[in-house]
Amino acid sequence: MALMPLLPAQAAMIGNEQIVNQDLPHQTRDGLQQLFEQETAQQQLQAWGVNPDQIRSRIDSLTDAELARINQQLNDHQAGGSVLGVLLVIFIVFVITDVIGATDIFPFIHPVK
Repeated sequence: MALMPLLPAQAAMIGNEQIVNQDLPHQTRDGLQQLFEQETAQQQLQAWGVNPDQIRSRIDSLTDAELARINQQLNDHQAGGSVLGVLLVIFIVFVITDVIGATDIFPFIHPVK
């Protein structure tokens, strides 16, 4: 052992972002699998004639770049869904204020007397 050459050790500091991003593709892949395992998704896949096992194998074969693109699109759709929810709440508030006579936004709604 005394005759073995000493090799220099290689070490470097890594940042938090590097640690977090290390497991990101695995988390995204699992989240996508869970999305397609929901009952409504399963029903829609069957209506389209898609085998759920094919979906699982295709998700497993996605590259990290493809997973990132899909994740971004899902986040965009979820954000849009919340905007639609806010718009629906605003619409309902305006209908109620029209019914009680506080506003006159919709001409087809007649206030209660």
